[in-house]
Amino acid sequence: MSAAYQALFTAVLLVLGGLMFFCLLRAVLGPRVADRVVGINMIGTIVIDMVAVLALLLNEGYLVDIAIIYAMLSFLAVVLLVKIYIGVYRARKAGKEKQDA
Repeated sequence: MSAAYQALFTAVLLVLGGLMFFCLLRAVLGPRVADRVVGINMIGTIVIDMVAVLALLLNEGYLVDIAIIYAMLSFLAVVLLVKIYIGVYRARKAGKEKQDA
């Protein structure tokens, strides 16, 4: 039974790795900034999932703590990116309004 779980966890890690590649493509190619932010957020979520699966695969409890810490850092990073994006958007909007006037 242990070998079956090990094969399942390995398959899950491979699938998550493939999904992470597609999220990386979305983050790099865009076309909008919102698409990039969502791609980065999904990469963070997939990394958390991978660490949790590794915790089960290796039977190491401390990896769950690392996943929780990474979740908090990922959340803060996405909030910071959105704040920066909103600031840039407002600056561009104010610049366009000045040019139109």
